[in-house]
Amino acid sequence: MQNCQSASGELFQADVDEFCQYYGGREHSLCFPDFHRKQTRGPTSNYLDLMEDYENKEDVKRKQKPNCYCALEVVSGLRQPAGAVHCGDGSQRLFILEKEGFVRILTASMELLKEPFLDIHKLVQSGTKGADERGLLSLAFHPGYKANGKLYVSYTTNPERWAAGPHDHILRVVEYTVSRKDPNQVDPRTSHILMEVAELHRKHLGGQLLFGPDGLLHVFLGDGMITLDDMEEMDGLSDFTGAVLRVDVDTDSCNTPYTIPRNNPYFNSTNQPPELFAHGLHDPGRCAVDRHYMDGNGSLLIICTDSRGRNSTTGRILQILKGEDYEHAPAVFELPPSSAPPVGGFVYRGCQSRRLYGSYVFGDRGGNLQLLQRHWVGHSWHEKPLCLGSGRSCSSTLVGQLLGFGEDELGEVYVLATSKTAAQSDSGKLYKLMDPKRPLFPKECQRPAEPPELLGAVCARHCKNGRCTPTGACCCGSGWHGPFCRTAKCEPGCRNGGVCVEPNKCLCKSSFSGAFCEKDERGVELRARDGLLDQIIDMTSYLLDLTSYIV
Repeated sequence: MQNCQSASGELFQADVDEFCQYYGGREHSLCFPDFHRKQTRGPTSNYLDLMEDYENKEDVKRKQKPNCYCALEVVSGLRQPAGAVHCGDGSQRLFILEKEGFVRILTASMELLKEPFLDIHKLVQSGTKGADERGLLSLAFHPGYKANGKLYVSYTTNPERWAAGPHDHILRVVEYTVSRKDPNQVDPRTSHILMEVAELHRKHLGGQLLFGPDGLLHVFLGDGMITLDDMEEMDGLSDFTGAVLRVDVDTDSCNTPYTIPRNNPYFNSTNQPPELFAHGLHDPGRCAVDRHYMDGNGSLLIICTDSRGRNSTTGRILQILKGEDYEHAPAVFELPPSSAPPVGGFVYRGCQSRRLYGSYVFGDRGGNLQLLQRHWVGHSWHEKPLCLGSGRSCSSTLVGQLLGFGEDELGEVYVLATSKTAAQSDSGKLYKLMDPKRPLFPKECQRPAEPPELLGAVCARHCKNGRCTPTGACCCGSGWHGPFCRTAKCEPGCRNGGVCVEPNKCLCKSSFSGAFCEKDERGVELRARDGLLDQIIDMTSYLLDLTSYIV
C-alpha cells in the first residue's frame, strides 16, 4: 500500500487514496468492517480503541488513519435537528433546523445564538414519534441571498381553510425575507406561500428544497405511502406525489409565486403538471447537488437516497435526471437490505480532508455512516463504510440516532444525531467530520468570515408597504399602490379636500372629520342632496383638468 502511494505522488491525494484502497486490497485494512473479527477480543467495531490485541496501539492507529475519520462535537442541546445549511453570504454562519419549527444560527466563531433566526413553531405541525416525519423539513437560501435576502422553507401544517378533507396534513413551501434591521432575524411578515400539497400519511414525506447552480428551485416529494385509491379520493391533490419539481422563483409577477422553466420535460404536457422534473420516488432522504461535476450531457449531478418501493426498507442511491421515471430506472447504487432507512448527505467538497474530496457522505437512521465514491476507472460507483475513531483517539464519539447532515460555506460536512427520539428532547448534537491525518484547521483552508450585512437592495429599502420579489419588484399589500407601494387607497375617496394617508383613512382639513372627511365641524355628516354635491365635485374636477390641458 505504501509503495503504491509513494509511486503516485504527483496525483491528487484523493485519487491516490482511492486508487490504493481499490488496488491495494481491502484485506490489508485494519479498520472496521475490514478488520477480521477473529483478531479482536470483542465484536467488530469501527472504534479504534476497542482493538486491544495489539501491543503497539499507536502503530495500529497510524495504519488505520487512511480509512478512519473523527466526529468533532460542535454543538449540543439541540431539539431534534433536521439539517444544517449555509446562506453563501461570506459570513460562514451555519443555520440549524429543528423539527418543531425553529432555525438556529451557529456563527463562524462557533457560538449558537440564543434568539432563533426563524420561529414558525406555531405554524408547524410536528410529530413526536420516530416514524412521524411531520415538522420543519427543509431550508434553502436563494443563490442571490446576499442581495435579496430570500430564503425558502418547507414544513407540514393543517390550516383551518384545509380542515375539511381526507388528508392528514399539508406540506407547504414558503418564501421569507430576512429582516431589514437585523441580518440574524427573518421578518415573519414577509411570508409568501409558493405551493401546498395535501398528504394522507405521516411517512415518506420528502420535502427537501434545493437550488441548483442554474438558479432553479428543486422540490423533492415522497410518495406519502399513497395508493391509487387514495389518489382518487383526494381528487387530484396528489399530482406531485413521489416527484421532483423544478420551478423558477425569479419572477417579477406579483400574481404568480413562480414560473415554469421552458425546458422542464412536461412544460407542454396536457396530462402531467408542468412543474414535474422527474418522478417515481418513494421515500427520498436528503438530496445533494455536486456543483463541481456535470455529466457528459452537461446535466448537474444530483444524487439522493431513496427506498426501492412504497413498503420497502431496501435503500438505493439515485442520480436525478430530467424526465426520468424512477419506478423503473436503475439506481446508481443498490444498498443492502436494512431495518434502518437511508439518510442522504452531501458530496464532500471541503478542504480539510483530501481523502474525502468528491465522496458522497450518507448513512442510515441506525447511525452507520457510509461513503459512495465514483471510481476513476470506468466512472463506476462503489460504497464503503466511513470509519469513525472513538473518544480517546478523536476527542468525541458520535452516538445515537442519525438525523441528518449539514454543509458549511467552506464545503465541510456535519452530522446531526440524537440519543432520544422525542421531538421535545434537547439531546440533539452537531458533529463536524474531521480528518485525523491533517491539522484541525489547515492554514490553506482558512478564510476570514465576513460580518453579515443589512439588505442594501433598492426594493428592500423603499418597498415598505409590500413585499419584494427575488428580482426586486415591489408587490403592494392590500390598500396600497403606486411606485414602491407608497400611495394609500381610500374607498370611497376622501371628501372635502382630505388626503388618503393610510388604507381607507383620510387626513382631513380643519373643520372636517370622519374616516373619509365626510363630516363638518359640528359632526354632521355631509350628504349630497339628490347627488348634486357629487355632481358639483365631479364637474369641478373636470374643469380643473380641462384648464390644465388648455394651459
